[in-house]
Amino acid sequence: MLKKQSKTYPLFWVKSMKRRPIIAGNWKMYKTKDDALAFIYAVNVEVPDKEKVESVICSPAIFLRDLVKREGENLRIGAQNMHYADEGAYTGEISALMLKSYGVDYVVVGHSERRAYFNETDETVNLKLIAAVNQDLTPIVCVGESLEIREAGTTDKVVKKQIEKAYLNVTSENALKTVVAYEPIWAIGTGVTATPEQANDTIIAIRKVLEKLYGKEVSEQIRILYGGSVNVKNVDSLLAMSDIDGALVGGASLDPNSFLTLVRAALKK
Repeated sequence: MLKKQSKTYPLFWVKSMKRRPIIAGNWKMYKTKDDALAFIYAVNVEVPDKEKVESVICSPAIFLRDLVKREGENLRIGAQNMHYADEGAYTGEISALMLKSYGVDYVVVGHSERRAYFNETDETVNLKLIAAVNQDLTPIVCVGESLEIREAGTTDKVVKKQIEKAYLNVTSENALKTVVAYEPIWAIGTGVTATPEQANDTIIAIRKVLEKLYGKEVSEQIRILYGGSVNVKNVDSLLAMSDIDGALVGGASLDPNSFLTLVRAALKK
């Protein structure tokens, strides 16, 4: 299989760019192989130019090869999880090296469901982030707070800690290869969405943490997505916010027409 050309991010080049929006669909544990193929055939030629918006599907690992083989010029495929080791006696796990050998471009790291159900920690998120960028994958690094934390008014403090731990020992050059997704746990799969202002305020706070770690020039280039019951009805108002650079979308990404509506909305960004 032909390997895709490695992505490089010279600082002078990245600084000159406007933040390109990303719509990343997270299919979670849904669809059969036939469903997945029907989806990609439906959207492949319809997604916008990748230079204007990055359209990504993060599928179950079992479908990755089938989707990568059929991805068009403007669609990219991502994984939902990975192990931080390149290889080893880790039954059932998949490494960044394996994902890259399949032609995968993105990987979700630290999703709240992985944290809640599979013992993901800030420390393993950090190890996975480093492993991903070392294999030229783009990690989508998830952070977010519970409803109790939101009601206690400590969201910024909790998310700050998550970001600081996720980016421990990560260089500026590698930080530029990452994407952050702010996903309030209380809004994931509940139908309840943070208001555009709430989401934007927290994302601004995240960007300030990144600025303290790497400086303003770098932090202004790292894209930060919102995730949490994003759908075709609220996507426009969310993307209208100053610092929301796209969305990590669950249920609304399962339908081809819905996914295309979301990525086309990002063209207005």
